[in-house]
Amino acid sequence: MTLRGRLTLFYTALLAVLLTVVAVATLALMRNNLLLGIDRDLLDTYRQFTRLFSQLDLTPPTESGENLGGGVPLQLSTARYLFPNAAIQIEELPFYDAETLAQALAEAKTDAERRQLFASLRRLGDSTRRPLIGLDPNAPIRLTDEEFARLIRSPEQRLTITRLVKEPYGDVTPMRVLVTLGSVQQDSGVLGFPRESFALTYVGRNLSTLNYTLSQLQRVILVLFLVGLITAGVGAYLLAGQALRPLRQVQRAAEGIGGQNLGERVPEPRTGDEVQALAHALNAMLGRLEASFEAQRRFTSDASHELRTPVTAISGHASYLLRRTDPTEQQRESLNIIRRESERLTNLIASLLQLARSDSGALALTHQPILSGLFLAEIARELMPLAHAQGTELVARGEDVAFEGDPDRLKQVIINLVGNALKAGARHITLISQPAEHGQEVRLSVQDDGPGIPPEHLARLFDRFYRVEDSRSRDQGGAGLGLSIAKGIIDAHGGRIWLESEVGRGTTAHVQLPVGNIPVLDEEDVP
Repeated sequence: MTLRGRLTLFYTALLAVLLTVVAVATLALMRNNLLLGIDRDLLDTYRQFTRLFSQLDLTPPTESGENLGGGVPLQLSTARYLFPNAAIQIEELPFYDAETLAQALAEAKTDAERRQLFASLRRLGDSTRRPLIGLDPNAPIRLTDEEFARLIRSPEQRLTITRLVKEPYGDVTPMRVLVTLGSVQQDSGVLGFPRESFALTYVGRNLSTLNYTLSQLQRVILVLFLVGLITAGVGAYLLAGQALRPLRQVQRAAEGIGGQNLGERVPEPRTGDEVQALAHALNAMLGRLEASFEAQRRFTSDASHELRTPVTAISGHASYLLRRTDPTEQQRESLNIIRRESERLTNLIASLLQLARSDSGALALTHQPILSGLFLAEIARELMPLAHAQGTELVARGEDVAFEGDPDRLKQVIINLVGNALKAGARHITLISQPAEHGQEVRLSVQDDGPGIPPEHLARLFDRFYRVEDSRSRDQGGAGLGLSIAKGIIDAHGGRIWLESEVGRGTTAHVQLPVGNIPVLDEEDVP
């Protein structure tokens, strides 16, 4: 994955986490606020109910169905009218009060004693339960032993629970229930004094609307989350591209700098960050490399010029002694060796000078229109005597492709490749011309049936002074610079050169060059 992709993924993931936290926090806050509002409403409903309880006259019915307090079903309708959104259940606990219950719970040391206490409270509540408001009479609300204990221990004698409750003639719904232990005022007693009773009161509110609201809010947040995530991803991708644009400019500039244009520098964006520091460091490194390469080129050029004169003098004196004196056989052999080695050194010096000029960009090219087929045929004719002397067949074939180039320099390249094939002992050498890259380039190939080159040597064949078989190349006068010079010439033409080889089956050298701007030519106009 690219750096831009990693940055986009990182920022999108970070924003996704933040959006998730915000969404969860928002839902939790909304739920808590809504529940707090419901709890306050339940407490208000409880206070209103206990204040109006004596007037409602909701006395528990007898086993025969009669109402002992004289209450009639109309009172239930009135209570339903007064508390339309509430579910109310009240159970009297005679002979008890808050202090008595707390003491009884404290005296119940074992689980069995506590279970017995809570069971007795439930039986007492079942026997004194008033008609239920908003609840199914066959499915009253019941507290668990743990909830009973928490309610009795509560300082305010209140407990809020969430319970699935069955409404009359309805389904089971989630309900928020406030459970309270406290005194409620009954109808007026003897002499008009109010009579109070200790009771367990349940006041509930249906949570279906709240859950529906939260569900809708959750959907809205989910949609906003997805839209925000997509927007953030696109924005992060664009911002990452904007932030990495200076780095890509530095990369493209650095990729275009090579040994031929070390004088160029990468742009230094005025961003004041690490990208600018990196570009500055690259330019400083390029300056050091340029100075080092320039020193190397100057040394190669100066040394070659200095060596040319003495080597020429050595060769001339050896030739003079061979022509003008009568040396002995051993002296003649030594003089011949001196002459041959001086000639080899002369060729080496000429190659080094050419490489120095190529490295410095001073290699002069004379571009002319060339027909590739005729060009290779001319080279084949020129080298035919040398090839026949070694018993090698040399032929040229392929299509004529018009292109621009320096015929002398390219001829030097092809002759070098053919010479390498002859040195390798090839018996059949074929020069091939063909168009490439949909006619935008031309490919010149030298194919032979020599012994081939091992794969481990192919990557280094264009290195200077590198030879596959050092001793054989030295005996044949090779210095390991021919392919380096050929590569420099091809690079100066804007082309490329490479080798394909298989041991035992031969080698093919490819030279691919751009066609350039070629007008329509007649054959007599082509050199």
